[in-house]
Amino acid sequence: MTAKKICEWVGDKTIYIDYHNNEWGKPIYDDKLLFEFLILDTFQAGLSWLTILNKRENFRKAFDGFNAKKIAGYEHDKFDELMQNAGIIRNKLKIKATITNAQLYLDIIEEHGCFSDYIWQFVGGRPKINHWKTIKDVPVSTPESDAMSKDLKKRGFKFVGTTICYAFMQAAGMVNDHTTDCFLHGVYA
Repeated sequence: MTAKKICEWVGDKTIYIDYHNNEWGKPIYDDKLLFEFLILDTFQAGLSWLTILNKRENFRKAFDGFNAKKIAGYEHDKFDELMQNAGIIRNKLKIKATITNAQLYLDIIEEHGCFSDYIWQFVGGRPKINHWKTIKDVPVSTPESDAMSKDLKKRGFKFVGTTICYAFMQAAGMVNDHTTDCFLHGVYA
């Protein structure tokens, strides 16, 4: 039996293969899951995605299952607890940003009815299917991620530069950047 061809960035680590095959590029419209990816991408800034995937369950536990209302209300004691948690990335600025971003995320829900409607507007409400032949063809940012970054920053969000926004868009399936030789290319159209 011939193995299915997958994107070359995946490599041979099981956690990456599972993530690629079951999550990356699959459109997400669920607010809670979108918020989870927003937090994870905040912590990924400057680090490898593999580092984040390996700590994902620790992040879930540490951040109350990615419950935005709880995170938005974190005070000094919880911040100190997070700074002592060796299972997550203990970066003071990223932890503070997560609390701020949770508060602003809730503001967006109040304004737009749901986060999904707000965030998906940057790609016109449906996944953008790209046709990259190799991983080298995939950009690190686009006009859409520039617009998302600009709007989020204007609202006060932190760690939402255009490259992080594009990584978020890829993870959340807003763009499908599976290369044309990957069995998942165009599947989520």
